[in-house]
Formats: sequence, C-alpha cells, structure tokens
Amino acid sequence: MPLLKIYALTAIVLTFKMVANSLVQGRGRVSSKIFTIPEDAPLFGGKLETKEAPSVERAANCWRNDLENIPIFLILAWIYVAAGNLSVGAFELYCVVFVIARILHTIFYINAVQPARTIVFTIGLIAMIALTIHLLIEVAFA
Repeated sequence: MPLLKIYALTAIVLTFKMVANSLVQGRGRVSSKIFTIPEDAPLFGGKLETKEAPSVERAANCWRNDLENIPIFLILAWIYVAAGNLSVGAFELYCVVFVIARILHTIFYINAVQPARTIVFTIGLIAMIALTIHLLIEVAFA
C-alpha cells in the first residue's frame, strides 16, 4: 500500500475516533442533564452547573490528551510520506500501532481502566518516538 494511502487511512480513523469521543461528551451532557453553557441547559431541559458531569469531564480530558499527541504524530507521518522513499512496512507498523493504541487509550480513559490506559498510552508514544528516530536517521541525517 502506498505511503499516502496509509497516511490517509491513519488520519481518517483517528478523526472518527475523535468524533466518537465528542459523541460520548454530548451523550454525557444530555443523559446527566448537566450543562455549563447557559443557552444549552434550557434547550435540552437540563440544569446549569459550573462543572461538567464526571463522564463528560473524562471524555474532555481524553480529548485534550488526543490534541497533545495526534497532531504531532500526523505531522511526523506527513514528513515520512513527503520523504517518499522510506520503508512502507515500517510506516504501516508505526501507524497501526499508534492508531490501535489511541483507540484503546480512549476506551480505557472513558471507562477509568488503569493500568491499561497508561500501558497503551506508552505503546503509542513508543510508536511515535520510533517514527521520529526513523525520520531523524533517514531524512535529517541523510
């Protein structure tokens, strides 16, 4: 599979994963009937609070974690694609491991499952570091 196709699939799956997390937040707000934005509470028949429901807060924390990790991975992956002549197999491995780790991280974060959440976070981080080192060797020092 060409590098661009792997990259596109990676970005698309990660986007769907983040959308699913947003749906968890919305569902948490509607089911708890707790809203922090004044116009949302009357619209959905809820009450205005200063703090989100715990399930919404967990999903929001997960979202912030995604924003700290996914863009960096996608930028590095795009550099890999732009380099053009690097190993397809290695790139597939980096992307598959990272995507699976991020999906599992979301599931474990939302459901408060430790130490699994930390383990899969670390696995995803290792995939990103491996990609970075690969780029450093093959592109920056070439």
